[in-house]
Amino acid sequence: MSETKVPGLNVRITSKSQLDNIKKVAITKPGQQALFLELDQNRPLAGIIQDICEKWGIMQPEEYAIQFSDSNKQQIYITERSRLDISNGDVLVLSPSPAKTAKEVYITLKEGKPEEKMGAMEKLSRLSADITFAMEFITNEGLDLIKQFVRDSKFHGEPMAYLLKSFVNLMEHGVVSWDTIEPEFTKKVTDYVSSPKHGNKIIQPSLEILESVILNSTQLSKHKEVEQQVTPEKINCHLNTPELQKNALALLNALFTKASPDKKRKINASIQNKAFRNVLVTNVLNTSRTIGSEMGHQLYCLQTLMLNMYETRMNTPADPDDPNVQKQIDSLTKICFDVDNETAQSGNRKSTLYRKLGFQDQSNPGNDFSLNTPPGLLALDNICYFSNKYQESCVKVVLENCTRADEHDCPFIKASIMLTKTLCEILRIGEPPQEEETAYYPMLFSHDKPFEEFFCICIQLLNKTWREMRASMEDFPKVLGVAKEQITRALQNQPPTFDAFRVRLNQLTYAEIIRLWERERKSKEEDQAQAAPIIELRKMITPEMKELIRQQRLNYLIEGSKFPKYTTRGRTKEKYWQWKLTPNLKAFHYGDCAENDNLPLEKLNNKLPVSDIKSFVTGRDCPHIKDKKEKTRMAPTGTLPKTKFKMTTTSFAIQHVNSDTNDMYCFVAKDEVEFDMWTDGLNVLLGHEMRSTQMYKDLNMLLDMEIRIRLLDAEGIAIPNEPPPIPPEPENYDFAFPEL
Repeated sequence: MSETKVPGLNVRITSKSQLDNIKKVAITKPGQQALFLELDQNRPLAGIIQDICEKWGIMQPEEYAIQFSDSNKQQIYITERSRLDISNGDVLVLSPSPAKTAKEVYITLKEGKPEEKMGAMEKLSRLSADITFAMEFITNEGLDLIKQFVRDSKFHGEPMAYLLKSFVNLMEHGVVSWDTIEPEFTKKVTDYVSSPKHGNKIIQPSLEILESVILNSTQLSKHKEVEQQVTPEKINCHLNTPELQKNALALLNALFTKASPDKKRKINASIQNKAFRNVLVTNVLNTSRTIGSEMGHQLYCLQTLMLNMYETRMNTPADPDDPNVQKQIDSLTKICFDVDNETAQSGNRKSTLYRKLGFQDQSNPGNDFSLNTPPGLLALDNICYFSNKYQESCVKVVLENCTRADEHDCPFIKASIMLTKTLCEILRIGEPPQEEETAYYPMLFSHDKPFEEFFCICIQLLNKTWREMRASMEDFPKVLGVAKEQITRALQNQPPTFDAFRVRLNQLTYAEIIRLWERERKSKEEDQAQAAPIIELRKMITPEMKELIRQQRLNYLIEGSKFPKYTTRGRTKEKYWQWKLTPNLKAFHYGDCAENDNLPLEKLNNKLPVSDIKSFVTGRDCPHIKDKKEKTRMAPTGTLPKTKFKMTTTSFAIQHVNSDTNDMYCFVAKDEVEFDMWTDGLNVLLGHEMRSTQMYKDLNMLLDMEIRIRLLDAEGIAIPNEPPPIPPEPENYDFAFPEL
């Protein structure tokens, strides 16, 4: 494909700002040779289209527009607003304008042959997502034509799927109110949802339409039209189909959200029905498919709406004089202490039992559920559920606390009330669903009494944590805080069942929480080390720390080392030599020694002035291992831990100024640390930078220690990432000085 440039489209570039406004693109059209041009974003789009049409000999340029060829773009047609989305390298298409195309599609749908109508419907379903085309099509009364086709059932199968998809796209632009939807149209769409025989391609847009009618229509009658025809049971069948699950849950959530209180209770009862839960758990939650963010949001919304049904009980204080409240308290007393009503009737006896249960008001225990609202009656509901369904566990919790000393007793009633309130905060009961939130917990969909089951597990956890912490009454807030942390962390794994949740809680013991907190504290300290002031401080003290390391390396060389004796031809068997640097750093003294010798400086007769050292090499550049096979050897006895080293990583050689590369002093260090110390020291003597692994390790350690010491006075103070603002200058500098 050869390049053709269009006169008038290439603009001479004179500044950087003009360069930014030039986009290099290709323009294509079926039957025409592609144009490669530099599109000036400052020129009117109409002028650019006119130039392109003139090049191709196309008349009436006002009937043409430019489209994006990339299907991922939000808009199809390029307008003065959307042209900002053009990028270098884009391939654009010259096509009939939105107005012309919309009119042609409308006429074809109304008067065309069957095969022509099919093509027009497919094009409409694709172009209707573009706001420019949609405006033109709606202006031509195209939306009314689609509604007429749906009401009259003139098309079936794929043509109807195209029509419904187009209707969804056109309405999403917000140009037409959902209040304009006729009952006949809604009835037809609900018929599609109620019967699976119509196929997924028709049901999917139908679910979207009904969801939008409920959420966007301001007329109550529109909601009722859908409620009367579509029940949770009819929606439930679509959860078996992966392609429809998200839209089915979205419609269910819309019905749930907009329903009256009575209707909400009925919908909630349908959701808690075992058949509905089995379908949801089996076909949505327990599949191998990854649940995306959109599906996760719908599950979160359903969970929130379901849990918010507890809000009324949570905000309702108990009436202490209500016989039902007293009856529930008496039933709890009987279960926990195995006493009949007659035995528990005496005043002193009742007061003692109420105290053991943990009631604060032992003369009228109903007040505990009245004064603590929220959670109000919801706490009493949880306690009664726990005592009735899990009698053995409930009795165990109560009696265990009764056997402790009074100061270590965990009051069951108080703990239950405070725990219920905490669980409501964790699950955010009473809050409406949040946009883009995706935190849902599969286990809550696996039981018809999810919150009550949740409480039963958590009250036993609270008692276990109290025991592990050996807490007293003064520690109650602390124990509750630890329990909240355990519950929150266990929920992060999204346990599929309550049994899995219980197992995870058992793993998160008090000791484990302490360990996790400590690890997170260290991680936080590391993050704080990345703060701008700390980084600046590290830069300031780095030269000082490097100087310490340089002195330490030179001291190491002064102390000296013993090496196996090597020449350029290889190892001299069972011979060693010792090398030491003079304290004035002027020369190395060296000489032969035995394996266990440590000779003083004056007994090392040979001398190598530092000024005579030309350079040194390491690894495979050393002549004594250059042509040798790679070998590994054990570190000498006494080093910890005992490790294998490759000779290439511990070898170095010093070259004299008057020698060549084949006449060098050859060394093999006992380990990598000694190698790093000597190579660092040699670099210091030669005026080079230290680059060893050990140097960076030592530098980081020294910097961390020094910074910790310098920041001791700032302990507990948050270090800002940005410096504080400089206050404005005073109006004048007439300072007042106190009289002496």
